[in-house]
Amino acid sequence: MYTYAGIIVNNSSVKLDKIFTYKIPDKLSGKISIGSRVKIPFGMGNNKLDGFVVRLYEDDIENRKIKEISDICEEFPLFTKEDLILIEKMREVYLCTYLECIKVFIPRGIFKGMKKKKENLIHIGKDLEGNFNKEPYIDIYKVVKENNGVYTKNYISKNYKLSLSSINTMIKHGFLVISEKTVDRYDVRQYNTYSRKVLNSEQQYAVDNIINSDKNIFLIHGVTGSGKTEIYMHLVEKAMDKGKESIILVPEIALTPQMVERFKGRFGKNISVFHSKLSDGERYDEWMRVKLGKVKVAIGARSAVFLPFNNLGLIIIDEEHEWSYKSDSNPKYNAREIGQMKCKQYNCKMILGSATPSIETYYKCKTGEIELIDIKNRADGALMPEVEIVDMRQELINNNKSIFSRELYQYICNRLSKGEQIILFLNRRGYSTFVSCRKCGYVFKCNNCDISYTYHQNQRKLVCHYCGSKIEVPKVCPKCGSKYVKYFGVGTEKVENQIKAYFPKARTLRMDFDTTRSKNSYENIYNTFKQGKADILIGTQMVAKGLDFKNVTLVGVVAADLSLNLPDFKSTERTYELITQVSGRAGRGEKPGKVIIQTYNPENYSIRYAAKNDYSSFYREEIGIRENMSYPPFADILLINMNSKNENVLIKNIQNVGIFLKKFLEKDDKIKILGPCPCQISKIKELYRWQIILKGKITINIAQNVKKVVYDLLKDVYNDIRVSIDRNPNSML
Repeated sequence: MYTYAGIIVNNSSVKLDKIFTYKIPDKLSGKISIGSRVKIPFGMGNNKLDGFVVRLYEDDIENRKIKEISDICEEFPLFTKEDLILIEKMREVYLCTYLECIKVFIPRGIFKGMKKKKENLIHIGKDLEGNFNKEPYIDIYKVVKENNGVYTKNYISKNYKLSLSSINTMIKHGFLVISEKTVDRYDVRQYNTYSRKVLNSEQQYAVDNIINSDKNIFLIHGVTGSGKTEIYMHLVEKAMDKGKESIILVPEIALTPQMVERFKGRFGKNISVFHSKLSDGERYDEWMRVKLGKVKVAIGARSAVFLPFNNLGLIIIDEEHEWSYKSDSNPKYNAREIGQMKCKQYNCKMILGSATPSIETYYKCKTGEIELIDIKNRADGALMPEVEIVDMRQELINNNKSIFSRELYQYICNRLSKGEQIILFLNRRGYSTFVSCRKCGYVFKCNNCDISYTYHQNQRKLVCHYCGSKIEVPKVCPKCGSKYVKYFGVGTEKVENQIKAYFPKARTLRMDFDTTRSKNSYENIYNTFKQGKADILIGTQMVAKGLDFKNVTLVGVVAADLSLNLPDFKSTERTYELITQVSGRAGRGEKPGKVIIQTYNPENYSIRYAAKNDYSSFYREEIGIRENMSYPPFADILLINMNSKNENVLIKNIQNVGIFLKKFLEKDDKIKILGPCPCQISKIKELYRWQIILKGKITINIAQNVKKVVYDLLKDVYNDIRVSIDRNPNSML
């Protein structure tokens, strides 16, 4: 019998990231296991804190000052021994704390004491008699009888305009009775059946190859519209036939109502949907359904990879190239890597799918680490869209100063006249991207951040997209006093405004962060466009993923250069992905599709190859550059980001860290140290930002030692400086 437990305390301090030993009292003997949440006395004041059991000891420990566990919080463990193995691996790889890793396995609601939601429903009791056989009691009794056990007494009182006092009197005398019922907070809507489709030869080859192969990890490299979703569904069916469970990961941005409709239409209630828009209660209920084995399939965003399945057989990561699979807060995990770890743990299969695989994933295919499956044709015989590149420099020479080229304008007119739908893509929200004085060149920047304000016409304000601060539109330049203040650049709001001016009869929708803030706003926009109640959908990258509209025959990429001009080594890859993905929204039905790509840099290889849908050529050029410049996958990057409100303290300490790291790593010629220097965006939310970049062969051991060095050097200014250490970050801005 275990007599002691090793516990992680629910405290975010890095200094407390260690295992504390507590005695298991007799009253809890046999009740505590790995993963149990317990109450423990902690610190000099013996404050009651939550703790998580990660070790169990049978040995007698002589130290009689060891404190006892006070109580256990749940009758079941929140994570398993297998989860603990993954937690410890994550802590090591992602340079974070035990607690940060534990929290991704557990729904937030548990920390708030959340339980299953209960409701007290009202039923009829004994027959009316005596003084109760009259109004209003007869009317109340009749309403309850018609809705027996359906509503609460408050609902009946409010909606049927009946006296709550009279209802309570009837309950007191037994004419009405109350029963407690558990309320499901997850989505219980019924969806139309999504019939099983017969696979074409390429799809069937993919399914057979995955099922019969000895390998565990596969990449399905299929063009947009090649029917990857149908392949996933067939694989899920095969797993269910074997009694195995499946996780399907979809980027948050691509978790469209369409994807949910298809999976729920195929698998019914036997599927859980897990994403960030769920309330804490909904997340708790979905998590409990998985924990109790009530569902066999889960579809969700990044965090769904940690759902507590007991017999996992399949992990699918759709659009595997998406940046959102990498967390930007601790633990800074990558869902692809977590999937790979789980594959080894559970001996299950992992399927990566994309029309534009990440360079790192495709490189692993070339080296044989991942098995590659190519699908070169669209399902149902649909043709790839015809793509045309328009040089906007030539448009300017021809005196066209509009945001729409002549070709795009003419094609919009043509498609509208035919009753066909159009998607216009611009990966920048707002109306104008910056506001400047034409006399002195002053640019209006956020006081909290080193970033220019964006003008939002619908709010008539300048808005910072980093901290959210807003100011009135200035009429005078604060630097020179000039009144020549003008808006520059273009965002989705301005595109919408121009479309309405040029095509006043066209019905337009806009899909970006500003229009999809509320819970059901995305679904409402999607359904409106799907039902043909709008002609033109304007949006950011939200329109590039997971949308399948048969009547969309034209896609316009308004400004292909935006992501290309970012100072980041992944900018060309990002540009290729976005153009290819949004182009794939055109011509997915029987009607042929057309794509117009507007650019000021038509010679760039990422734009040229995206227009040709030529991933192989793009990969060859990009991988050569990565190798020459020692970027991933040929080297690792460790980004040390430090920020503080006190710029002087920040600079002094990061320079000290830089000097120490250069001495610490001076004998390792395979690692380069860049910096310290200010970040590209040197201030966000009043915090000044500096960084050090390590590039080279960075083992887990080296990364751990670097972390120790950094935190040891900053221990005296721990409260003044925030530190972030990220291994192979998505962006270095």
